[in-house]
Amino acid sequence: MSRVRLPLAPESTDALEGDGDLLQVGDLARETGKSVRAVHLYEELDLLRPLARSKGRYRLYGRDALMRIRWIGKLQDMGFSLSDIQTVVRDWEESASAPGAMTKMRAVYTKKLEETRVLRKRLQSLERELSASLAYLDTCDVCEPDRMLSTCTSCDHHECDHAVPELIAGFHANPIAS
Repeated sequence: MSRVRLPLAPESTDALEGDGDLLQVGDLARETGKSVRAVHLYEELDLLRPLARSKGRYRLYGRDALMRIRWIGKLQDMGFSLSDIQTVVRDWEESASAPGAMTKMRAVYTKKLEETRVLRKRLQSLERELSASLAYLDTCDVCEPDRMLSTCTSCDHHECDHAVPELIAGFHANPIAS
């Protein structure tokens, strides 16, 4: 990372005494894997605020901005839109007390955890269905090369006691008339 010590605009130097190295937008983007445009968007949406500007008017951020950007990314990974994140930040900042803010965040995270668990179960079910379908299809390469697809509604290469996976059976259900 290229930490840059830029000269600060005169009005900014008092507030930043002892804050150490400041980061430019490009530094934040590089360290977080986000684009410069994304960092600017976070600022436009009031999710991220620069600490100061340099004499050249570059935005300058403290190291805590790295954590904020990673936090935003994690919320996005959980399915929150930027608008949702704005609401979370606004609710947090407008809370009258720390316990109130924590209660709100606990409710948001509890709901998201439940949604994640439901999604995980659904994805596990899809994984099993895909595995079964691939196992079924793996036996299809022993078919006669000249066998017509229309005759592929029942197969003597598959064990009769195993149900045809729905991802396979769906091809035969309600076929399109030719």
